[in-house]
Amino acid sequence: MEKVIFKVFRFNPERDKKPRFDKYEVPIRNGMTVLDALYYIQGYLDGSLAFRSSCREGVCGSCGMHINGKYRLACETQINRLKSKKITIKPLGHLPVIKDLVVDMTDFWEKYSYIKPYLIAGAPPEENERIQTQDDRNKLDGLIDCILCACCYAACTITDTEKNYLGPAALLKVDRFVEDSRDNNKKERLLTVSGDSGIFRCHTLFNCQEVCPKNLDPTGAIARLKRMAISNTLCFWEK
Repeated sequence: MEKVIFKVFRFNPERDKKPRFDKYEVPIRNGMTVLDALYYIQGYLDGSLAFRSSCREGVCGSCGMHINGKYRLACETQINRLKSKKITIKPLGHLPVIKDLVVDMTDFWEKYSYIKPYLIAGAPPEENERIQTQDDRNKLDGLIDCILCACCYAACTITDTEKNYLGPAALLKVDRFVEDSRDNNKKERLLTVSGDSGIFRCHTLFNCQEVCPKNLDPTGAIARLKRMAISNTLCFWEK
């Protein structure tokens, strides 16, 4: 059986003075994913290895990590397709390490919460429901499929250098609600993200777009928000 060497980031802040990489030799089979390999390591080679996972189907986003030079979902990354006898795995960047591949997502979730990621519909409609046409629904395509894996957040250089920057995932979600015909809070949403830590802090490097496992376009969403903010004279100096 073919074997692959996994070089895995290890660090326990409560015990270790600095991070290290441990190597594990894992037998692989066709269709085996990086997540499968991590479970093999944990189950048969080193039970102390810590990582996150849940659905194993690319839905929950919890297994986002840095695999062979790119942020990916471990459950969707097949080992054979990496075409390498050595695979290096590191945790998501720009977030504190709790242990090994597990990071503290508090900052990510606080920024997500800050943009109010829910419909603010305003006064109740005269009818019993808020009607949305198919054309209006189509505007949300490519905006509603974010699984909040934080791969884009980790790949963004601005989240590393600007602590308060909201990040691509949160800003993509803002565009999702601004584009929603049922939301009546567009002006406030644009004002919320038009400050120094919002859309105008983005340098349009496309890192977020490159790593998104759902092939979404946070860069495009941010550019669209910039245009709307400027056209509505809601630039950052008004905040």
